Amino acid sequence: MRVYVAGNITVDETWSVTDIPAKGASVHGYQRSQDIGGKGANQAIVLSRCGIETCLIAATGHDRKGKWIRQQLMNEPVTLLPTQPMTALSDTSLILHSADGDNAIITSTSAAEALDINTLSHHLASARPGDLLVQQGNFSPEKTHALFSLAKSCGLITVFNPSPVHAAFASCWSLVDIAVVNQHEALQLQPHAVKTLVTTLGSAGAWLTQGDQRTFCPAQPVNATDTTGAGDTFLAVMLASAIRRGGEIDALALTHASQAAALTVSRHGTRQAFPTAEELAALLQSGGEPAVI
Repeated sequence: MRVYVAGNITVDETWSVTDIPAKGASVHGYQRSQDIGGKGANQAIVLSRCGIETCLIAATGHDRKGKWIRQQLMNEPVTLLPTQPMTALSDTSLILHSADGDNAIITSTSAAEALDINTLSHHLASARPGDLLVQQGNFSPEKTHALFSLAKSCGLITVFNPSPVHAAFASCWSLVDIAVVNQHEALQLQPHAVKTLVTTLGSAGAWLTQGDQRTFCPAQPVNATDTTGAGDTFLAVMLASAIRRGGEIDALALTHASQAAALTVSRHGTRQAFPTAEELAALLQSGGEPAVI
């Protein structure tokens, strides 16, 4: 089984500042880190580190940042498609962390927007029935819906993590097999008709809803250092746990996901905070049972 993650990839630049600047203000700061980011890339990297054959369909630009992204991904067991850069500039996220723990993020989307449905369809041509297509909220509702429609016509299992959220994403639910949403997204998009629904509650845990059956999995206790990328780790490891055991999403998959997310939030950064392939291999071999309510 192969997983196709269609989404975005960015260069994340994290800066520390005394306070988030007001309109017209100039402030001093220092760059803490630069790394690959973007929800599509995050989920694909963690899936591939779990030993799952993973293709990331995401656009990189023709600039130096795009070249850097492509070089960095050579160190990960994930396949990037398309291999050639787009004419657009690479997407970048500028993350400002203030001394009081607040943050502000500026993200560009020109590369992701340049990835049209024809290009996406071309790179899904090798998919086989039973493979997975995973999307987030980085494409327009129209492009997202069209890609899910194509995936269903090819017999793929569809997974949707609609973040950043858009009200029009609600039109996709009839095409989605597995949905992963937070409480805000669940309230806004009402994904009740989805066969497998995972509702995350942050540090409280997550609910798994399958028809009339509901299972609660508490979060793994941890002293959080940086929550960036925790949700992407959770989703990827949840899917990997089910795939490796040849079954559907279940309580154990959520337990594995919670354990992996706890590792991520205990470290600074995004990709550098993700569990290693060795850590994930050990984690996915465990069989601890979660609490059921």
